[in-house]
Amino acid sequence: MTRPLRVAIVGAGPAGVYAADILTKSETPVEIDLLDRMPAPYGLIRYGVAPDHPRIKGIVSALHRVLEKPEIRFVGHVDYGVDLKLDDLRHHYDAIIFATGADKDRALGIPGIDLPHSYGAADFVYWYDGYPEAPRDWTLDGEKVAVIGAGNVALDVARVLAKQADDLLSTEIPANVHAGLKDSQVTDVHLFARRGPAQAKFTPLELRELDHQADVEVIVHPEGFELDEASEAAIRTNNQVKTIVKTLQDWALRDPKHNTARRLHLHFLRSPVEVQGTDRVEGFKVEVMELTGDGNVRGTGEYETYPVQQVYRAVGYLSSPLADIPFDHGTGTVPNDGGRVLDLDGEHIPGVYATGWIKRGPVGLIGHTKGDALETINNLLADLPTMPQAEEPANDSILRLLEERGVEYTTWEGWGRLDAHEKALGEAQGRERVKVVPREEMVRISRAE
Repeated sequence: MTRPLRVAIVGAGPAGVYAADILTKSETPVEIDLLDRMPAPYGLIRYGVAPDHPRIKGIVSALHRVLEKPEIRFVGHVDYGVDLKLDDLRHHYDAIIFATGADKDRALGIPGIDLPHSYGAADFVYWYDGYPEAPRDWTLDGEKVAVIGAGNVALDVARVLAKQADDLLSTEIPANVHAGLKDSQVTDVHLFARRGPAQAKFTPLELRELDHQADVEVIVHPEGFELDEASEAAIRTNNQVKTIVKTLQDWALRDPKHNTARRLHLHFLRSPVEVQGTDRVEGFKVEVMELTGDGNVRGTGEYETYPVQQVYRAVGYLSSPLADIPFDHGTGTVPNDGGRVLDLDGEHIPGVYATGWIKRGPVGLIGHTKGDALETINNLLADLPTMPQAEEPANDSILRLLEERGVEYTTWEGWGRLDAHEKALGEAQGRERVKVVPREEMVRISRAE
């Protein structure tokens, strides 16, 4: 091939950006277009991580440096499956990499889960992160709230529910989110984990953040705080588990404060059974579990009911199917072999690849997507000798197609304008930045000349 390899990456979050970065470091000359549904880049970092995580800035800075590379072009506000189909991409690019992540909540099949005021964690996260397609209003009219889950998303949801709204003014949360949290009636947040403390999927940093909130007391309930042989072995051999269990033990031994505005309760060995209520959530029923010695649990037949007015389930994310691409609804992934997307017969679709959560499922931390990307890119490069070439590989041909179809796409330069606008909004309020929420406004600012 005498010209640069033309690659489209669908999804401009960490997975897509890491893949682009690795491609630019190969010996193969490349031209990469990062396509995204949103007018702004960064995906999960902008719309899926709690705004009060300080490490976000570091990750954004790293992604920003990659997106500034001359071989990479950001093309936002382009909806794959609507504005462009697979045939369009294969016509204009030699290779396509899907890095669309996971955007929906995994279902939880218990009675009452669909009652009003029972939510998936993703819906709440999208609201407080200012996702353009999320509701602008969120009612927090209940005093007691249940959060189901034992991972970092559950911790984020519980922490934001318990947090004082003004403590988030140092972040980029939009005005409507601050107003919604300011009106919150929440006094007690109960987080329920099905297994024991040594089996929790928290990371130490996120766990300790719970205890760094003004006027919020963290209470670890001793009932269910059990360790079995497998737990003890994990503590001895895994420093992360050791730190998590030690932190929780220290909290469990503290004297109660009795003088905080809000309390965040951690319950272990409590499995969800039923969300109770008639016209809305009124209670949450759990079964008491016990450890079986190997890190697993079994039910005891003993039940507890907690009066709560809202329930948030953080039991995992699922990816959405992609147009023209096979999809495994059980795993929520695109069938693939090392990132090579497979057709219904198990054969590689030439030139089509996947990376990130759409490839392996929504597990692991953001940094784990680097390994995914490396595997996918190595296989893509190995396929170059047999890869079909684009029929219309000119650098600007895809932009002409979008313009012909009336797609108001945004660019990296447009993101610079939006970024500057959000920082100016923040400066006017004595904050670092304030996130713009309406999609139309994001596009207008990004496309303003």
